[in-house]
Amino acid sequence: MSTKYAIIVPDGAADEPIEEFENKTVFEVADTPNLDKICKSGKQGIVRTIPDGFEAGSDVAQMSLLGYDPVRYYSGRASIEAAAMDIELAPDEWVFRCNLVTIAEGKMADHSAGHISTEEGTQIIKEINDYLGDKKTRFYAGVSYRHLVVFKGLSFDVTTYPPHNYIGTPVEKILPRGKGSQVLIDLMARSGKLLVNHDINKVRGDLGENQVSSIWLWGQGRKARMESFQKRFGIKGVAITAVDLVKGLSKLIGFELIDVPGTTGFIDTNYEGKGLAAVNALDKYDLVFVHIEAPDEAGHSRNAQMKKKAVEQIDKFVVGPVFDALCNRESWKILVAPDHPTPVRSGAHSSEPVPFTIAGSGINGVLKNGFSEANAVKSGLKIDNGFELMEYFLKS
Repeated sequence: MSTKYAIIVPDGAADEPIEEFENKTVFEVADTPNLDKICKSGKQGIVRTIPDGFEAGSDVAQMSLLGYDPVRYYSGRASIEAAAMDIELAPDEWVFRCNLVTIAEGKMADHSAGHISTEEGTQIIKEINDYLGDKKTRFYAGVSYRHLVVFKGLSFDVTTYPPHNYIGTPVEKILPRGKGSQVLIDLMARSGKLLVNHDINKVRGDLGENQVSSIWLWGQGRKARMESFQKRFGIKGVAITAVDLVKGLSKLIGFELIDVPGTTGFIDTNYEGKGLAAVNALDKYDLVFVHIEAPDEAGHSRNAQMKKKAVEQIDKFVVGPVFDALCNRESWKILVAPDHPTPVRSGAHSSEPVPFTIAGSGINGVLKNGFSEANAVKSGLKIDNGFELMEYFLKS
């Protein structure tokens, strides 16, 4: 009899007390009967997913949740996304994340150019590659606003800034710095000249949507390498996600991927489809890893109601069906944990520890309270090295 495992990650869902919610967090005000059920039958705790010295990002946090120490394995966000897109990096190549952004009045206004569609983004990146690309510089289209650029034969030692963490910040304060930074700054400036009168921007302007001001380069890295999850833990896994970051990590550790129609990486994603795909995947795989980006994007938008709705949708359409399916099996475990907080107040990622809950065969809890940051702290269970949570979950 093999044990079945499910891990559900509501990206960025952890938060601070919010004035709009009478100083309660999203988890405290959201209607989450399934999460609460898991807590009351199992355990709560807190886990630190961002090690000292690392910027609070989903790349590091997701790596930790998957059971890998970022100190050992992290090689840059863009290199993980390159793996998702099957871009094979040579030893003399660097890859950077290439966002399509909106800059207004000299400040970073929107890290996603109004969550531009994949069709629009793909067309823009193709034209940018035709305009700015050469033998040493190649642009690759991804999903929505998330794209990549690969440099060959150039050397970088730069500090770059993720635009989602600097909304409202003057751009001049967050331009790349260090060796090779001028190459990046010049490309961003030249892209702006191409886009200023672009037909897509004219249409977006007429519709009242944010326009693409330029590309924004960050998250640099070299080729990523990680150890197989099945080799480390003896378990065959599969991932369900809409974003290239998690797809890349999954590929690097040997997880298979399930593509669910209608998943967007935003608030309008296909929650029900993800939940159904996860339930069906339990028949074939030992471990199902489900990632939902929506709460993180709501946090970046500083929209508390949107974030609350996303958490409720996840509870209803993902957590509930997966939990019910597991309860019908002889041996099972479930883990639910955000990767990091994305507080509505700041709209930026935070490196604070996040709450988690686990339940299943042989797991008995003491604290019979609903899921929240405060209740997780009260439990007294704290895991300081985030990558150790996986082993605790699998073997507890």
